[in-house]
Formats: sequence, structure tokens, C-alpha cells
Amino acid sequence: MSNELNGKVALVTGASRGLGLAIARGLKEAGATVVVASRKLDACVEAVAALDDVTTGEAHPLALHVGRWDELEPAVDGIIERHGSLDILVNNAGIAPLEKDLMSVSESLWDKTIEVNVKGPFRLMAVAGDRMRANGGGSIINISSIGAVRPSPAEAMYAAAKNGLNALTQAFAQEYAPTVRVNCVMPGSFATDMAENWDEEFIGLVTNRLPAGRLGRPEEIAGMVTHLASDAAGYTTGALIPVDGGRTAVY
Repeated sequence: MSNELNGKVALVTGASRGLGLAIARGLKEAGATVVVASRKLDACVEAVAALDDVTTGEAHPLALHVGRWDELEPAVDGIIERHGSLDILVNNAGIAPLEKDLMSVSESLWDKTIEVNVKGPFRLMAVAGDRMRANGGGSIINISSIGAVRPSPAEAMYAAAKNGLNALTQAFAQEYAPTVRVNCVMPGSFATDMAENWDEEFIGLVTNRLPAGRLGRPEEIAGMVTHLASDAAGYTTGALIPVDGGRTAVY
């Protein structure tokens, strides 16, 4: 069992399900104390219970709405007070709303998409990066999407927000250099609970011409995030890394 993150404290947003939960599992397996954050406390408690089989590290639930600017600084400071530090931040929380056409998008839906996918991660990076730098260093990993660079019309809001997160990654990598590293992972299509409703025809469309020939496994994102959080990635910062089965290699 790997222990490269022993003694490290990680905050993972949107960690109650899907890729976020897989990331929390990977960090805990590597020995980290993981704060499992999501909007609803009961979902976080369930997620922590789902990680009980991992015998390394620790996991703790935290109710946190990343769209609420004023709640983010107290949340970060609370983690540091309870656990002694915050060494790793994974900005995974996000929403991907779809409308039948772009003319139908409401201002409120646009604002909510930006709020959760860009504004919240910006503030969390600012606060966490500031505390990490004061404490001697840390690692921030943003979870974007290949939609940021391969957008479809239906994904326009989501893609714009994730492209903004890509830009923030590179800006913050400079802001808190050299002690705090900031990187971004851009997932492609993964076999999460959301994909359980996809039929064989749709999966075929998703994987058509995909070099890997299959959907990704959640642990394959977790492995990349764990690597970026560790000292093994000490020379990697400001990077936008697709983990997409080769999707962005073809057009």
C-alpha cells in the first residue's frame, strides 16, 4: 500500500460521489487525511462510511457549498484548526447543466454554472494557496473537463466555465510559486454512476474513434490526482493534463 501522502491533509470538494469519491479514496489509500466535502452533510457522512474499507489515512465529512464565497475562508481555516494543516486542495465540485438550445439558457442558470464551476474554485484556491504558502507549500489540483477544449453546443456554459478554470490554474501556478503547485486534470468520459444510465448505443458513440476504446475507470483519475498531490510531481505546475483515453488526440 502506498504511503506517499502520510501526514498530509486534503480537501476534496464534490467528493460524495463519482470521480470526487474515487479521488478521496485514492488520497486516503496514499495515507492522507481527507476532508470529504459536498453540499449535504448526510451525503458526506455516507461517503466517509464508504471509505471505511481503506485502512490507511483518515476521512472526515464537511458540508460545504462552494458557490458561497463568504463560507470558504472559514471552512479552510476550520480544517487547518482541526487537522493542523491543509496541504492538498482538489477542486472537483461542479455542475454541468444542459438546455435544449443556447437561446433557452436563462441568466440564473448561467450565473449558477459560473458560481459553482469558476467563482468557488477561484476563492478556494486564493484562500488555500495563501495558507499553504504560509505553511511552506502544498498542491492544488483542479478537475476540469476535455469539454473545455472540445466543446459541443450543448456544453457551452459548462465548457466556458471549465476553460475559465484552466486559465485560473495557470494564473494561480504563478501567484503562489514556487512553494505551491497548481495543476489541472481534464477528464474525458468515465464509468461513474452518471454513466450507469447510458445505453450501449450511446456508449458506442462516446467511445467511437477513442484510442483507448473504452470508458475510463474512476481510479484512473484518482491515480493522476494522487500523483500530482505527491512530491513525485514536484516539477509539475501550471499543467493542463487530459486523462481522456486519447480523445483530445483526435478531432
